[in-house]
Amino acid sequence: MNFKNKKFPLQIFRAYDIRGKISLLTPEIVQATAYGLVEQYHKAGQTQLAIGYDARLTSPQYAEIIRRVCEEKGLHATIIGCCSTPLLYFIARQFGGNGIMITASHNPKTDNGIKWIVQGEPPCPDMIQQVGQSASAAFDLLHNLVIQPVQHEIVVKYCLEYQQALLNDIQLKRPFKVVLDGLNGSAGRCAALVLKKLGCELTTIRCEANGHFPDHAPDPSQEKNLAELKQTVLEQQADIGIALDGDGDRVVLIDEYGTTISADRLLSLFSEMCLKTHPGHEVVFDVKCSTMVANTVRHLGGQAKMIRTGSSFLRTYMSQSKGRAVFGGEYAGHYVFNDGRGFGYDDGLYAALRVLEYLGQQADLTLSQALKAYPERYCTEDTYISTYNIEPKAVLHDVEMQSQDFGARLSKIDGVRLDFKDGFGIIRASNTGEYFTVRFDADNPVRLNDIRHTFVSMLSDRYPQIAQDILDAQ
Repeated sequence: MNFKNKKFPLQIFRAYDIRGKISLLTPEIVQATAYGLVEQYHKAGQTQLAIGYDARLTSPQYAEIIRRVCEEKGLHATIIGCCSTPLLYFIARQFGGNGIMITASHNPKTDNGIKWIVQGEPPCPDMIQQVGQSASAAFDLLHNLVIQPVQHEIVVKYCLEYQQALLNDIQLKRPFKVVLDGLNGSAGRCAALVLKKLGCELTTIRCEANGHFPDHAPDPSQEKNLAELKQTVLEQQADIGIALDGDGDRVVLIDEYGTTISADRLLSLFSEMCLKTHPGHEVVFDVKCSTMVANTVRHLGGQAKMIRTGSSFLRTYMSQSKGRAVFGGEYAGHYVFNDGRGFGYDDGLYAALRVLEYLGQQADLTLSQALKAYPERYCTEDTYISTYNIEPKAVLHDVEMQSQDFGARLSKIDGVRLDFKDGFGIIRASNTGEYFTVRFDADNPVRLNDIRHTFVSMLSDRYPQIAQDILDAQ
């Protein structure tokens, strides 16, 4: 059997999910992984779970492979169809809080992956590695896998239950003109139905699930992917543009002038909303967020808490905070409400609806006006830089050693972050690909350039290709 000659790809078992190219995450690897997942559910004493999948061409087949292994091992699994990750999390509550989602989120169409929750909690990095080790052992014992192609299917019953929960939570006091871009992922269809039921005048773009992703990867954090949405907002004179990523747990918003609202600004607005009703509570954000977020939270009388990047770490922190943390967000566009509303997990649609609800509470308040108190920073987007097959730990160690010359505050929560009085820079190893992510932020463009060059100078001697890529990404 050919697949037995392949080395088991342990590198796809990452810090907060399983993700990789489908050339690595083959049907056989999915089958082996399913044995590792079942073992984890059995250890937790669980007997049932829900399985959802995204728009990717291989996803329904992978869901069926996992369902069969569950059945073989006495774990009752129900496939809930093509859906968003938030919908899967919501429906998993009916299955003891257990759910598996087949998705590679915003990654290109050549990738796929697996996210899961056990009793409502995402797995910690150790649990993901355990599944990898179990899967590696199971892989050596596999028999031939024969499975027919499986079609994408939407199970209306579950979509309606999720929609009703959102409609029960959100109250819009006035109608809005909305443009929704589903980026051909698995969240657009359901999101469009919710917005229509809330009385919005809606224009949709790419809201049908299409695993070919004909235009580009379903990643709204890349500014170039928002061009059509921005243009449509302006043409329609809409109040807001909403872009959901491939599996719907992330959102990017566009204001009425076609301006992309950065996560830093949106985090600040959500902090204001949640601290107004829960004064003195904690707001959580990841290491890629700007100094504006922490300053805003403190200014509003809240407690600012910075944690490592990864939506599973964010959700775990929020759920274990015993209500202390009322809101949490990530620069990548994950937002988690824990203010007595919402569901305690990241849902791009729900975050967008909370913004609409907030705007509706004042007669003529626009999105740009609501965000006036939080002006845009001078910053770079998340920039992906190849590792060039260099061990990331070595690069980060070298940056850390050299950073002591610059009088900045060093944070090693996740990668190396240097905070200056007027901005910050960060370099960290990605948890979802073979690359570094770098980001720079400052009060003004001159300082932004200075901070970027500080990082370039620390890398140029030993890692000239990485340094050059950071320069070229301007």
